[in-house]
Amino acid sequence: MRGLQLDADLTARVLEGFIHDEISKFGFTRAVVAVSGGIDSALTCVLATRAFGPANVLAVLMPYRTSNPSSQGDAELLVAQLGNPSKVIDITDAADGYLRTQADAGDRRRGNVMARMRMIVLYDQSEAFAALVVGTSNKTELLLGYGTLHGDMASAVNPIGDLYKSQVRQLAHAVGVPAPILTKAPSADLWQGQSDEDELGFTYELADQILYLLVDEWFAPAEVMAAGYPEPLVRQIAERVRRSQFKRRPPVIAKVSDRTIDRDFRFPRDWGL
Repeated sequence: MRGLQLDADLTARVLEGFIHDEISKFGFTRAVVAVSGGIDSALTCVLATRAFGPANVLAVLMPYRTSNPSSQGDAELLVAQLGNPSKVIDITDAADGYLRTQADAGDRRRGNVMARMRMIVLYDQSEAFAALVVGTSNKTELLLGYGTLHGDMASAVNPIGDLYKSQVRQLAHAVGVPAPILTKAPSADLWQGQSDEDELGFTYELADQILYLLVDEWFAPAEVMAAGYPEPLVRQIAERVRRSQFKRRPPVIAKVSDRTIDRDFRFPRDWGL
């Protein structure tokens, strides 16, 4: 789809500048990135490294006992290519300390616990490194609600949140992300054999096309169907976008005063700086 094609060089420069400006305005000169071995975190780490230099970007690898060993290997390959300082912090003991008390927890609950445990680690490391956390959630995931609130969706700044998954692939290829990361099947690696597209029930490529029409082109679902996309899938994706809106907004605050923070007391993030 033509609208999903990027000017990769221009986009990379814009995002590098975004990372540098948004972090620097608060007095920070360093970034922390959770590097999983997947394409989203790899692209984010490359962009942050270009923005601040390798010595100022800490890559944190956080395997769990069921993680695919190749994920850590791919993450280490990226870190070696970029020259970042890195830490490997196994979250197994921390996550299992809680999960042992929840014998009935299924894969989804366990995956959410792992994602949130990783964010505890990442934010602690950001304090130790005097840095801000750079996010790794792309536009497709955010629109579908395919992420863990206060887990992998958490960050101080997110450079790739307006890039669909197919655009992440384009840009990652252009900036030199290692080939094993570019060609692997997308997976959050939350349990053995987990695949994003199997779990979602559709491919990212098809989801991106439908989301682009619904969101960027303002098509009604009926218009997307008329363009040749299957009705059940269009309705499923549109419903996922609607039902996951709470994940994309700050918590709603009950209004009992004249100036309520989320609607009346609204200023830019850098207000007062």
